[in-house]
Amino acid sequence: MNRRDKNNYYLDIAQTVLERGTCLRRNVGAIIVNNDVIISTGYAGAPRGRANCSDLGECRREKLGVPRGQRYELCRSVHAEANAIIAASREEMIGSTLYLAMVDAKTGELIPDASPCNMCRRMIINAGIERVIIRNTPDTYTVHNVSDYVEQDDTVPEEQLSVY
Repeated sequence: MNRRDKNNYYLDIAQTVLERGTCLRRNVGAIIVNNDVIISTGYAGAPRGRANCSDLGECRREKLGVPRGQRYELCRSVHAEANAIIAASREEMIGSTLYLAMVDAKTGELIPDASPCNMCRRMIINAGIERVIIRNTPDTYTVHNVSDYVEQDDTVPEEQLSVY
């Protein structure tokens, strides 16, 4: 009997969670696990009560030609990581692991080497999450220590800031 390893087991669940996503570009599933207990799940979608991009039939960022990883303030969705974090208490998340799976919404293919955006990284740090494990293929993944997110400060120098 070939038993699935724990990391891939939780990543399989995160990949199932992303199927609830409503983003037309990328669908992400997130689960937070602590002491082998799933604390919460999250997927990318508009705030409760607001129309999703899938309902509207368009993605504002795609319509404007915004490259991946930029101008998230234009996105209608709350990110999967953020949705998982706001669904759990900080006490439950301290020392936990966040599992992420991301697929291209058009092709359904996994996006290897995906990474939380800078705003989600900040929330992950403050939530007390210890590790982030990101699916690359159905059987491989990358492990990130959140302490590295702290050290890789994403603050933009003032001279690089631009006015919208």
